[in-house]
Amino acid sequence: MLTLAAEASPDPTTAVLWLAVAIYVVGVLGIIIPVLPGLLLCVAAVLLWAAETGGTIAWVTLGIVVVIYAICLTLQFLLPGRRMKREGVGGLTLALGVVGAVIGFFVIPVVGLPIGFVLGVFAAEYVRFHEIDRAWQATKSALRGVLHSMGIELGASLLIAITWTAGILLH
Repeated sequence: MLTLAAEASPDPTTAVLWLAVAIYVVGVLGIIIPVLPGLLLCVAAVLLWAAETGGTIAWVTLGIVVVIYAICLTLQFLLPGRRMKREGVGGLTLALGVVGAVIGFFVIPVVGLPIGFVLGVFAAEYVRFHEIDRAWQATKSALRGVLHSMGIELGASLLIAITWTAGILLH
């Protein structure tokens, strides 16, 4: 009879795991469509699972995930930024691109974010140099940098997924 009672009650770990997986999926979508802090949501999903599951393996898994996240942030800061600076795209230009992206997001639903970013970078560089060709080259460089950064995040999310899956299986 005791066995039947244990089987009848739902396993909370399974429900939390499914919730964490849903948060993780939203995080990956947040990397592709940069409206949400995608990779941070992926780490939060693993944190939720580790907090609910408990145990050494869960916490070690979270620790590895946090290290992957920190490495990703470092790579995002160093690699695309360094290349954009080398190609002449300044921090103010990128900031104006972000402002353009925010405005574009509200003006044109769904596709306004990337369109606004491109227009913001192009406008900033055109005002800076007064040359269409140079402004367009800087815009292309900024787009490559953003895509490079997105690729780093997607790679990190894959490593996090592999690490998390190993943690789940080992637990």
